[in-house]
Amino acid sequence: MAGVPSRYDDVDLVIVRENTEDLYAGIEHMVGPDAAESIKIITRAASERIARFAFEYAIANGRRKVTAVHKANIMKLSDGLFLESCTTVAAEYAGRVEFEDRIVDNMCMQLVQKPDLYDVLVLPNLYGDIVSDPRGGPRRRARRGARGEHRRGRGGLRAGPRIGAEVRRPEQGESHRADPVRALMLRHLGYAEVGERLETAVRHVIAEGRTVTSDLGGTAGTRQFADAVIERLGAATPAGSAA
Repeated sequence: MAGVPSRYDDVDLVIVRENTEDLYAGIEHMVGPDAAESIKIITRAASERIARFAFEYAIANGRRKVTAVHKANIMKLSDGLFLESCTTVAAEYAGRVEFEDRIVDNMCMQLVQKPDLYDVLVLPNLYGDIVSDPRGGPRRRARRGARGEHRRGRGGLRAGPRIGAEVRRPEQGESHRADPVRALMLRHLGYAEVGERLETAVRHVIAEGRTVTSDLGGTAGTRQFADAVIERLGAATPAGSAA
């Protein structure tokens, strides 16, 4: 994104994360006084559902490849079932979307060294949570923050909707510091053109760098940032069109 220094240019990754099971199902208990046990749940139904979503997303958005990320070499039953489910669904899209798989630790290294090789990643819950953070992290150090750390950009630049039976908005709070921009939700609701216009306006304001929030090196609050986006949207609206 122009205006946010990064080690890489022109990298555009989508992470599709299953969000209902795996170790995050919360099935854990103590085994005696000195040991704890967590149960990892992977089902064919949830795995095929998330895989199919990834492929449908790829087709709808002109993506070229889906990569299933797993640890089936060690967890042969649970992650093995996830990989098998993804492979089964991938066969339905053969010739339309490329499919491959990667072991999760190798995938993490790949995202650091050559993220441009990947397009859409589909993962179980835990791996998706972990991998989504370094996806937004490879940025150059740009300025010294209030506590002495170098910072420029943050995970808040990543759109991260939860898509299911209900539509939920992200919880942004009232700090007026982070950029609560979610053009992806508009696209999901069927307003692709409006979402594109919003994202273009947001990118313009961030690239310009005059009205950005503290996480991007500026001093504006989110209201000022939003006003700048609205102004840009108005300037980009053709005469006679609805804003």
